[in-house]
Amino acid sequence: MKYDVLQIVGAVLTVAGAQGAIRLLLDHEHFGVLGWPGTGFAGTLVCYLVATAVGVVLAGWAHDRAKALGRRK
Repeated sequence: MKYDVLQIVGAVLTVAGAQGAIRLLLDHEHFGVLGWPGTGFAGTLVCYLVATAVGVVLAGWAHDRAKALGRRK
């Protein structure tokens, strides 16, 4: 069950990070959810890309662990 939750969290991070990065690349003035640190364009873009990478790794890891336990095909 915990791997299912971790896989969902990873998918949400992946989608939110990628959507934020694409939106920021198209509109440099709209920082979105990660605009609060005040790091500017480059810092905010890096934050979105890190969130995307963490989400991909987390979802992949959770899927592999669930597969090893026989919960996935």
